[in-house]
Amino acid sequence: MTDPRLVLLRTSFATLALTVAAASPALAADSEPPPPPAKAAAPAPAASPLAAARAHIQARDWPAAILALQKVNAVNDADWNNLMGYALRKQARPDLDGAQRYYDAALRINPQHLGALEYSGELALMKGDLATAEGRLTVLAKLCPSGCEELADLKQAVARFKSTGKI
Repeated sequence: MTDPRLVLLRTSFATLALTVAAASPALAADSEPPPPPAKAAAPAPAASPLAAARAHIQARDWPAAILALQKVNAVNDADWNNLMGYALRKQARPDLDGAQRYYDAALRINPQHLGALEYSGELALMKGDLATAEGRLTVLAKLCPSGCEELADLKQAVARFKSTGKI
């Protein structure tokens, strides 16, 4: 004789197994699992806060570049300081002392900032300081052993300065 409790336990287990099987989607042996739910599209990357200033610099609109940089006012950012120094140096009436302050700030924040090294070297040449420009060139050569645009540009400026006395 079978224990009624064992019969009840087997019946409960069978009912549970049927319930689980009915709730699960049936897959044929050769069918692929359903695709995962669609992911939400990734948000578009935010524009750089310096994008407007860079656009003005590319257009050689120095006053607009300076205004755009002043609006951002990222004084603790090496790129911001480098761009501000560049715009001040390139404007119709260059502010060489102001440019120097910004390049120096960029290099305090990031001593290996390639752009600030190049541009501060060019500024040194504008001031007639060949030794500083050559020092920047040496640092760039160490940072870019295979070459880089900043190294090539400053080499060219130094060579031009040596042959003509102008940058």
